[in-house]
Amino acid sequence: MDDVAPTCYRHPGVETRITCQRCERPICPECMVPGAVGFQCPECVSRGHKETRQLSLPYGGERSTNPKLTTLVLIGINAAIFVLIQLAGASNRALTNTLALMPANRCQIMADGTFFTNQQACETLGMTWGYGLASEPWQLITSGFTHVEAMHILFNMAVLYMLGPNLEAILGRARFLAVYLIALIGGSASVMLFTEPWTQTLGASGAIYGILGAYLIAAIKHRGDPRTILMWLTINIAFSFIFANVSWQGHIGGLVAGTAATAIIMLLPKEWRRYQWLLLGLLAVALVAVAFVRAAALA
Repeated sequence: MDDVAPTCYRHPGVETRITCQRCERPICPECMVPGAVGFQCPECVSRGHKETRQLSLPYGGERSTNPKLTTLVLIGINAAIFVLIQLAGASNRALTNTLALMPANRCQIMADGTFFTNQQACETLGMTWGYGLASEPWQLITSGFTHVEAMHILFNMAVLYMLGPNLEAILGRARFLAVYLIALIGGSASVMLFTEPWTQTLGASGAIYGILGAYLIAAIKHRGDPRTILMWLTINIAFSFIFANVSWQGHIGGLVAGTAATAIIMLLPKEWRRYQWLLLGLLAVALVAVAFVRAAALA
């Protein structure tokens, strides 16, 4: 019996022994498209391109398979630090003093609640000097994950849970995290510039305001109605100035930094998109530099 070669599924009159690596249908030399391994037919190549486009996001990166994951991890870190602070006890503020942000160094707090702001006087009495950003540089980041009061962390984490996953679905995981952290650092930098030197600041509010700013950019970019987000921003900014013990500096700094980071991601012309990470990195470095230059001046 003769061995009859199959014919191309697109050109029935052309015999071939080559098959598509994806669908295994016979294809002739005219229909063969080189792939990573072997050849593919035109239909499989077209289908592959569509699938790739579906995974890609309009501003770079790939679609998150679980857009809630990053938000849940951030909430978990905040919750873990809150629990550790509670376990340390309200009377022992050592952990809070280490993690929360203070612009200037100071002496350790004495029994009556006072402290020296002069290093020489502090060390003459054999007491510990430090507690500010110049001595504990991690405060720039850790302050944004530190909460002491239950209502403070519950409110911040509730807003993060409501807004975070949707923003990650738009930007992708890496860019969402970049906006969050840059907003956090921006809030800390603003605190360093505009807060009293020995005022302690903590909480994720700066990063949350950055997410609100990101939503505003998204609404403008996609020609949505920005009035709702503007209303919420106006109300919250007003509260920041009205209520005592609220860091308007951290809120405004986070809002400006988060908005700027999102603008870099969403508003750059397509041909400039390859510079996204460079510009985001420069923004982050500039904010860090501002904070530490101020810390050095206050030390």
